[in-house]
Amino acid sequence: VQLQASGGGLVPPGGSLRLSCAASGFLGSDNVMGWYRQAPGKRRESVADMTSGGRTSYADSVKTRFTISRDNAKKMVYLQMDSLKSEDTAVYFCSVRDWRGRYWGKGTQVTVSS
Repeated sequence: VQLQASGGGLVPPGGSLRLSCAASGFLGSDNVMGWYRQAPGKRRESVADMTSGGRTSYADSVKTRFTISRDNAKKMVYLQMDSLKSEDTAVYFCSVRDWRGRYWGKGTQVTVSS
């Protein structure tokens, strides 16, 4: 499985960004796609994930501002990020987990700054 994330960039506080991630290769039909992030000097943390059945979960810090979605047919997962804050600045990683294990993509940088 290969994952390719895109959509990061520089945005002012209060702005929005939409991240996209494309998966290639075989995915187990029962899988979880999601987003993690890692800020400088901090541990990687889960931001949001979504099962192939549509169940979602969010970190408390983002649940009123971020929305995860996916297109199973296209093997895509998205993260709509609104009302961005400086503390959202991090490298964002796409991840997918199925019965074989977890796979990671290369990160995309999100910087929230005026």
